[in-house]
Order: sequence, then structure tokens, then C-alpha cells
Amino acid sequence: MSSISEPGGDARSPSFFSKQATIAQPGFSRWMVPPAALAVHLCIGQAYAFSVFNGPLTKVIGITQSAPDDWSLTALGWIFSLAIVFLGLSAAFAGKWLEKVGPRRTMFTAACCFGGGFIVSAIGVWLHQIVLLYLGYGVLGGVGLGLGYVSPVSTLIRWFPDRRGMATGMAIMGFGGGAMIAAPLSVALMNHFKSATSIGVAETFIVLGIAYFISMTIGSLAIRVPPADWKPAGWTPPATTTTKMITRNHVHIDQALKTPQFYLIWLVLFLNVTAGIGILGQASVMIQESFKNTVTPAAAAGFVGLLSLFNMGGRFVWASASDYVGRKNTYFIFFALGAVLYWLVPSFATTGNIALFVLCYCVILSMYGGGFSTVPAYLADMFGTAFVGGIHGRLLTAWAAAGVAGPVLVNYIRAYQVAHGVAKADAYTMTVHIMTVLLVIGFICNLLVKHVNEKHHMTDAQLASAK
Repeated sequence: MSSISEPGGDARSPSFFSKQATIAQPGFSRWMVPPAALAVHLCIGQAYAFSVFNGPLTKVIGITQSAPDDWSLTALGWIFSLAIVFLGLSAAFAGKWLEKVGPRRTMFTAACCFGGGFIVSAIGVWLHQIVLLYLGYGVLGGVGLGLGYVSPVSTLIRWFPDRRGMATGMAIMGFGGGAMIAAPLSVALMNHFKSATSIGVAETFIVLGIAYFISMTIGSLAIRVPPADWKPAGWTPPATTTTKMITRNHVHIDQALKTPQFYLIWLVLFLNVTAGIGILGQASVMIQESFKNTVTPAAAAGFVGLLSLFNMGGRFVWASASDYVGRKNTYFIFFALGAVLYWLVPSFATTGNIALFVLCYCVILSMYGGGFSTVPAYLADMFGTAFVGGIHGRLLTAWAAAGVAGPVLVNYIRAYQVAHGVAKADAYTMTVHIMTVLLVIGFICNLLVKHVNEKHHMTDAQLASAK
């Protein structure tokens, strides 16, 4: 099942980084591709752990405490926001380039940008110029995040047409789990480099930048794409009439934007992410305020760690399950079950039932992670695999939008209610009920997804010309 049975591409490839040079030769095992993807996703998953630098960065001058000229948390917050914005923008606008040059050059470019972003940021810390952190980690690093996120995913989908969900789940699980490695590693490095004259952040940035560049480069060198028309031995592509809605045709990246399916799936991802990302960002404060004088800060930190585990595990479990129940049905579960759990959560907080409160949010965050890992396979099912990397990149603008909408809903509605006399323990009730409504809307959007009209399909001649 996992070996190539067809000859590889043109041996006279013009460049080591060309798309032709990455075509796998006979005997290459497709199971070598997931580790290459993980080598990239485990690195860029560091983005979820960037907050460990916020506190130390407010003491770059004062060392032990913030000095008048030190940066504020408000100013530092823009670093992560810029990174997520440029993740979405680079993934969206580099889609065509990705399909043209192939995954190796794209992944190596991502390594240069992400690793280089840390180096530029380190210089910014040494010079105490926050604009260099914005340009380094925010812009350059954000571009590396976007390119590194989409390029391995599209390759995995082509290698695993029989198990698309499982394949993308393996890689995107790495993005969710990258923070679990990066957070303790970053803290340990800062403690190692800390001195009477340095908080240790700049030196940590240098080490991480080099380490991530090396790991991502190894991933880019190991990546391979299957030969044209390759398929696993003994596997027969499913008919387009199947209830799982998997097409055998292909839709061009530009043509996909002319279909209602693209925008419906955009809303599906946006609403699913919005319902989870705001809670993820406020989890520690939320559980402490919901169970005042019961949950300690240490226990709240454990709650956040537990949510991270379910976020990571859900990316693999739900995406793998979607191979059997279908992508559309998987999202039906996300929205229906999520709406019920969100509606019940306030009652568990009111009755003081911490166990059910935690369980609900763990399941919700597993579906949040599962939404990320299931959507690439959903797109491949709807639009074919020829341009799925670029289409996926453009769809990730939904993530960028949700990254703003989710925290705004949670933070500002809570602040408004507290300002108007609502007890902090009850301030999240309206928010989670709004999330319930959003998930119901997502259920309807997913219900409306149908097969792409055949007028959007590429002919064999068009497909050959585009390649």
C-alpha cells in the first residue's frame, strides 16, 4: 500500500529545489512524508507558546521588574497578532506559487522566514526597537508560519487519498502540540541565559531561530511528491456519488473562489474556530472566575494544559474519524454537539460541578482542533487535490478573521457585563450562549454544502496545461 509502483519524474530536473526534483522514485514509502511534515509543524506550532516571552519582554531594561522605558504588554500583544495576520495573508496569496514551485522550495522558504524572524527579533531586543520584533516575528515569522502550515498538508493529501483525514491530522496535530515543546524549552533557555544584565530573551531567540531553521530545512529536504496519477496499491477512487461527497475531478484555485462551496466551508471553519479560540485565550481566568475561591491559579494552569492536550489530540482523532464518517458529517457533529455543550456549561458553573465543566470544554477544544485538521481533507473532497494547497491557503483567512472575532466576543462582552454589575462568575453566560447561536449557524452552512457544479471542473487538457 505504501510503496510507489510507477516510475518517478524527469531525472534532468533543473534545480534541487524544483518541483520536478521532489518527485518520488520507485520504492519510496509514503510513510516517510508524515515525519517530514511534522518536522515543520512541530516548529511553527511554537506560535501558540509565544506568550511565555511577554512577561520577560516587559523587563528587558529593568531585568527584575519593568522600567519606565520597558515595553508594555499592550505593545507586545501586537507581535502575535501580526504573526497570525501574516500567516493568513501569506497562506492565501502564496497559494498559486506553492502549486507552481512545489513543497520543497516552499517549506525551505518557510524555514528561512520563521528562523530568520527569530534572529531579527533578537536584534530588536538587543537594540530595544520593538518595530524589529513586529517585522521579525510578526511579519517575517508570520510568513514562515503561513507557508510552513499549508505546504506539507497539500502533499500529504496527495500521498494519502485513501486516508486524507488521518494524514492531515498527523501533521496538524504537530502544530497543536508544538507549543507543548516550545513553552518549557523557551523557559529553560531563558533561565539558562539570564544574567544580571540580560533577561535571556535575545539569546533564546537566537537558539530557537537556528534550531527551527535546521529542523524545518530537514523536513523540506525529506519531502517528496507522488508521480502523476499515482495511487496506493489496490485502492480504487470512490465514485463521486458517494455519501461522503468525494470528487474525482479538480477545480482550479481561482475557479474555486467562484463556487458557493468555498464560502460555505469558509464560514464553517470561521464559526468553528470562533467558538473555540476565544475560550482558549481566556481559559485560566474563566475557570477561576466561574469557580471563585475553589480553583487555584495552579489548578487553572492545569486546566489550560488539559485543553491543549485535547486540542492536539482532537486534530488527529477527529480527522481520522472523518475518513470513515465523511467530512460533512464530522462537522455536523462539531456543530450539534458543540452547541449542546456550550448551552449546558453555564449550568455546570452555577451548580459548582467542576468535573462536567472541564469535560465539556475539553470536548469543545478537541472539536476546535479537529476543525483545523479536517478542513484540508474537506477541501480535497470538494475541489480535488490538484490545487488543494492553494485553496486551503486562501481558506485560512477564516482563521485570521476568527482570531479577531473570538477573543473580541469573549473579552468585550465579559467586560461590558462586569461593568454593568454582572458578577464575574456569571459574566460568561451570555458569551457561551452567543457561541451556541454561532454553532447553529455553522450547522446550517455545513448543511448547505453540496457537490461542486461540473461547470467548474477542469478538463484533462486544462489540468495538464496548469501543471
